[in-house]
Order: sequence, then structure tokens, then C-alpha cells
Amino acid sequence: MAVVGDLLGRDRRTRTTALVTPNGSERTYHDLITNAYKAANVLRYLGAREGSTVAVDPQPGFHTTVAFLGAARLGAAVRFDPHAGIAAGDRVVVAPVADESDFDPDPGTNLTVFGGAPDRPETTHWEGELWSENPGTPPSEVDPADIVIRGGDGDVSHRTLLALATGIADDYGMTEGTGVVLRVSFAEPHAVAAGVIAPLSCGATVVLDRSSGRENGDIGVVRDSNRNVPEPRRVDLATL
Repeated sequence: MAVVGDLLGRDRRTRTTALVTPNGSERTYHDLITNAYKAANVLRYLGAREGSTVAVDPQPGFHTTVAFLGAARLGAAVRFDPHAGIAAGDRVVVAPVADESDFDPDPGTNLTVFGGAPDRPETTHWEGELWSENPGTPPSEVDPADIVIRGGDGDVSHRTLLALATGIADDYGMTEGTGVVLRVSFAEPHAVAAGVIAPLSCGATVVLDRSSGRENGDIGVVRDSNRNVPEPRRVDLATL
């Protein structure tokens, strides 16, 4: 795999569980990839393109995950900080509906919210567009050197993110059926690599920190290895 969008190949749309959301809802690889295609089409409708930036809320969830994957499929970089995205004039900002009143985007920045319908007519209802969108994958040209995550500590390319994720998957023996529990936010690129990209690259299951239906997973992605979590193995981000 050369770019993050390669994780969304049509031949990977299986009935294996790809994602467990914080409320315990499960999505298969078929569901996740199809909805990532839809997310890419929504973001393109809102103006995201190769080289643009999409700011996404950093809290792990279904909508933030498909927004990230959809943006990466388009070749747009993702900044997991909506407030910074508003300040920087990012092309699209994806945030919870409860935060809508916190944002006053300048012209050229499109705000879309999830978790309910927006109050302002100029704000796009994310779910309303997502569920009605074309499930076909949009065209794009993405280079491995292109930026996929914009972070406060520096930008991360597709090549760098995938290399990190591949190393983690190999080191921890992730395979189909492995449950990888992400217990930190998307704000850290290493968390995205270890908790999302690594498991998806090998057919494992991403379990977003919960209240989910699973009692525990096989590998926990944490910031502190001394944290008391049920997983027998841990990826400590502080060591990466």
C-alpha cells in the first residue's frame, strides 16, 4: 500500500468487522469502506480537493473516522483540530453539532456538523449528506509524499504514516480478528497510525475507546504503559 486510500480498495469490502464504535455498534469492512467513499464525495461537494485541508474533530467516532479516510482518499490533508482549522481557513471543518455555535467560518471555509441537524442554514448536516451520497469512489491522484495529517508537531505524509503503521502491525502481530482498542484521541498522528491504520492494513478490528459492546480487545493503544487497561498487550505511544 502506497497511500492511505489504498486501504479502501473494493476488493477489501468483506464482512469482517472493521470498526467498533464507542457505543458498541459494529461496521464491517464493506460498511466502513463504502461509507468512506460517501464521506469523500461529501467532502468533495464541500470543496475538498488534492492539496486542501479538512479539519476534523479529534474524538474517535464513526463520523470522524470516515471523514479522515474520505479526506485521505481525496488527497486532502486532515487537521484534527477544528478551531485551528477555522483560524487557518481550512476548506472544510467537520465538528459535532453541539459545537456549531463555537465556529464562525470565513468565506471559503465550509462547516459541516454531525450528531444532529444544524441550527444555521449555511452549516451542512453531515449525516444528511452522507446517507444520501453516491457510494462510488471519487477520482483522485494522491502521491505517497503528499501530506495526510497536519499536526502541531509537523506534517505527516502518506508514506510516513503507512510505514509507521506497518511497523506497528508487524511488531505486535496484528492479524484478521485482532481487536485493537484506541484509548487516545486522533490528535496524535501516532495514535492514528497504531489505532486505525495498522489494524485496517491487516484486516484487524479497530475498537474505539468505549462503552462498546466488547469487554476488551487484544491490544490497547495508550499514552501511558502504566495505565490500568484490560488489554494484555499495549502500544505505548510515548515509546514510538
